[in-house]
Order: sequence, then structure tokens, then C-alpha cells
Amino acid sequence: MFARPFIHGPAEPDITGGGPMSFQAPITISDAISRIRSHRLLLPAIQREFVWSPEKVEWLFDSLLQGYPVGSFLFWEVRDANVKTEYRYYEFLREYRERYRTHNPQFSTVGHSDFDAVLDGQQRLTSLYIGLTGTYAYKRPRVWWENTEKALPTRQLYLNVVDKAPEYDAEPGRLYEFSFLTIEEYRAEPSKWFLVGRMLERSDAYEFNRMLQVEHYQDNEFSARALARLHSVIHLERSINYYRIESSDMERALNVFVRVNSGGEQLNLSDMLMSTAIAHWKTDARKAILDLVDEIRGKGFFIDKDFVMKACLYLYSSDIRYSVANFTASRVKPFEDNWEAIQSTIGSVFDLVRDFGYNEKSLTSKNALLPIVYWVHHKGFAAGITSQVGLRQERDVLRKWLHVALLKGIVGTSADTMLAAIRRVFTSDFSAGYITAQLDSFPVQRIGEVVKAQGRDPQVTEEFIDELLYTSYGDKQAFTILALLAPNLDYKNGDFHQDHLHPESAFNRRKLSAANLSAEDIEFYSDDRNWNTILNLRNLDANENKSKQDVDLAAWVRIEAQRQNVSEEKFCADRQLPEPSLLSFKRFRDFIAERRRILGQEIRAILQ
Repeated sequence: MFARPFIHGPAEPDITGGGPMSFQAPITISDAISRIRSHRLLLPAIQREFVWSPEKVEWLFDSLLQGYPVGSFLFWEVRDANVKTEYRYYEFLREYRERYRTHNPQFSTVGHSDFDAVLDGQQRLTSLYIGLTGTYAYKRPRVWWENTEKALPTRQLYLNVVDKAPEYDAEPGRLYEFSFLTIEEYRAEPSKWFLVGRMLERSDAYEFNRMLQVEHYQDNEFSARALARLHSVIHLERSINYYRIESSDMERALNVFVRVNSGGEQLNLSDMLMSTAIAHWKTDARKAILDLVDEIRGKGFFIDKDFVMKACLYLYSSDIRYSVANFTASRVKPFEDNWEAIQSTIGSVFDLVRDFGYNEKSLTSKNALLPIVYWVHHKGFAAGITSQVGLRQERDVLRKWLHVALLKGIVGTSADTMLAAIRRVFTSDFSAGYITAQLDSFPVQRIGEVVKAQGRDPQVTEEFIDELLYTSYGDKQAFTILALLAPNLDYKNGDFHQDHLHPESAFNRRKLSAANLSAEDIEFYSDDRNWNTILNLRNLDANENKSKQDVDLAAWVRIEAQRQNVSEEKFCADRQLPEPSLLSFKRFRDFIAERRRILGQEIRAILQ
């Protein structure tokens, strides 16, 4: 259910410590759009990015047409030439593309005329701007993330002018149906949909009425009334109520900003803290951080500025919690002074874990990378950690630790206490150095002791191994386990496939009933804990997977052993398979029992 977007503005201006603030004469939506287009409304660097879903934008337009209040806005009057140049300002986002085009373009205010900076109301104003002038591209369901029209088709906002919005249990009270549509969806029912942005250019009453007549909208009462309502809301009704802070002091404006955001939709703390860092850096911190976010996304991993800020804290702050005290000018200075090295380290670590074979799906905790980031950064390994021959042993240690950390869930999403405890293994006093002199290699054993002291058992027990072996196909942890068992595949280039050994198709009830099996065997074979878990899975290289397909396991082993000019016994031993005599489908029970023994022994040797 999508809540109707009533966004709180200050019902009564609280100006304590905030400088003069006054209520201004309300303006129309078309006036607001005009100010955005002419850059008389800009966004200060302290603003968060646009986060509203398409459904919430659609509801905003429905709310406006139904006459619901949408809250007041807060603008900061920027008139002083120094204030224009001391701080960074951004344009409104017009063409939103989920994950790929989310950053507001920076606007140079050098020599620019006076303007207002929007402190409260950015989400609503951006929604209006996109709905009336821009596009919103979001991912189709059940497709992979990629920056293409197939995955994220460009959409514009339309109004259903044929009938009222359909009744949905999840969306009570909706009267007008607004919807973001692709051009193909619009062309499928062109008489039903009206492009909302067209109304922005129909401010003149004569031109509006002429459109109704020429395009026959007046022939349908609902169409005529709906479009008349849209025209009135955009051009006639002064629904944009706003307060203006009349002060050149950024600190006072920021104080009001924080107060306003303490109600309604809370200001994300990381946004506020990143904004504080931006205010202190001499360079464009926002661009630097978002460029790094984009760089990592280009490697196939989706991080956000929260991760980057947390990494900076982890590397250089004695306190890693998100708090305003940790983002004073003196505390963020090391972030800027060491930014190039930080950026290089984070990029190298994500290259490293990609070489380990992880992807966005299988890397179940990005926080687990922070101890590796710390070690690589302060040891100066960033340039060579992925390929330098002399660091091969270091890579093996890091790979093993990361596998265990992810499999045991040692570092979760809310893990400040655990992360701080792990960091104390590297150093307990920053003033004495970031890595104690005694540490020559990544301290796996000492980290294990700390983890155990924090109540998380890093030990690899028999029960834990048995639990791992029953991990299902498609589970996020399945890759980690299978990568441990087949470490020599080309994970760096993704030249591998996860496949069933005994083909999945062999286990449907019809085939099992026709296989002349006992009732007891049918129950065993049908149990997906036997055929659809690690016990019957394997990471195969591309050539082996191509030949495997739905081929019977015993037959495939004979074919591949012959192709590779090795004995069947060696082929099986190299892939943790039972001996050839146990590969027959009729011996599946024996196959599972023996593979459990083999894999348990292998995982124990790798992790312990």
C-alpha cells in the first residue's frame, strides 16, 4: 500500500536560532516549474538525492487533483555573492534512471542571478518536474540489472482520461489514475491516456479549450472534467506554499533544515554527514564519492554513499559510528587528504572479490569487506593485491577469511560493535600507527578470537558443515560453498556455471515412478534436500557445463574423462565425486552418502 504523499512542512515557523523566516505568497505549480527551468530554484549540496518511487509520484498527482494539501516548502534566499560561490548547488533531476542516473548535475552559480535554494520539498518538486517535463525509468520485474531499455525502459507520466482509477485493495481512495508508461504502452491505448506534460504548455484558457474541442475530449464528461482539473491545478491554483529563510548564514539555514527534517520523512543521517563533509572539503566531495559509487557499480556491485562514508570512518576515525561529532572539519580532513588512496583501495578490493568469483548476489555482506579494505589500504597493497605474484599468499588468506566470514555471517548489516572489535586487532591506538608492527599477514587467528569473544562462533563444526551441505541451489551462499570446493575455475571472467550433477529433470515424480524404484527410494530421490543441494551441485567450467546439460552423470563422466585423456577415477577424484561405480542413477542413495563424506572432509580441510 502506498501512503498518500502528504509531506510535512513547518505548520508554524520555528525560527529559534534559524535566522529570519517569513511566509511568502503562494505560487502555482507552473510558476515553480518555470523557476526550476530558469535556475531560480536550485538544490544545496546538503540535500539528499531523489528517492521517491514511481507509485509515490503518481499518488502525488492524484492528491493534487483531489485537492489534498501537499505540505509547505522551505526555501533559503541566496543573494550574497560569497554565499553563491562558497557552496555548491545542483539542478533538479529531470530524467531519472533507477540506479544509473540518480545524481543531480552541479550548477555553477558564479555570476548567476539571485535564486532560492530548496531546503525542504525537494522530493515533491522533483516529482512535479519529472512528471511534467521529464522521464522516469525503472527496472522491469524479473530481469537482470543492466543499463538498457530492455531492463529499464524510459517512461513518461500519463493520465487516464477515460475512466476513474480502478479499485485496488492496496490503494484505497485513489480517484485519478496516473501512470508512468513506455511509448509502446501508450500506443497500445492512445485514446485512454493523456501525456501530463502537454498540459504545462496549455496555460492559455483559449488554447486549452481548443485542445478539448479539436481532440474531442469534451465529448466525454470524465475526460473534460479530469483535464480541466489538471489544467487548474497546474496553472491556476496557488498550491505551492512556502517559507523563505532570509539569511546569508549557511549555518543558520542548516539549523532550520535539520529542524524541518526532524518531522515527516526523516533526513537520512548518512546524507547529512556526507553533506557536512562536502561543506568542509576543498574539492567536490559529493562528486568524488558518487563517482566512486558509479565506479564500483561498473564492476557489478551496487554500493551507496553509506558504504563509502563507513569505509572512511573505518580507515581513519577512532569512532566508526555515524554521528555528527565524527564529521567535524578536523575529523574529515584525513578523508580528503587520503582520498585518492581510499578510492584506489575500495576499487581494488572489489576487483579482488570479483576475482574470487563473487557477484552482487553472492556477496551477502559488503560490511565484511571493511576489515580487508583496512588491511589493504594501510599496508599499501591496493596497486598489487589483485595480481602481484608476491601477494599471492596474502590473497589466499583473504579469500579464506572472506569465505568463512560470509558463511558464518560474522559481519552483518548492523555491525559497528563487531567491526570495531576486529579493527582493534590491527591497532588499538591510531596515534601509534594504523597497523601494529607485529602483524606481517592478515591476522585470521586473532580476528577469530575477537569474533568468538563477541559471541559469534567462528569455528567450523561438524554441525555447521552438515548445514552447509544442505544449502539449496540458487541460495546466496551456494556460490561461496561451491567456490570453496572448486577454487581453480576462472571466476574472474565468470567462465563457470553452477549445475546439477544428476540432472534436475531426472527427479520429477513421473520419471521416478517409471524408473522401477522402490517406494522408499522414490521418497529419497524426491527429497530436494538430496538432489537440489550442494550434495548434488558443482561449479563447472564452461566447456564441461556445455557437455553436461541433461546428460546422465555416469555417461558424462565417461565422455569428459575420455575428452580430457584422463581416467574416470582421476576425473572423479579431481571434482570431489564418488568413484565411478557409484555414479549410476540407481545408486543415487550411495552417491549422496559418499559425496557427503567427501565434501565434508574437503570443507573441513579448507576452513579449519
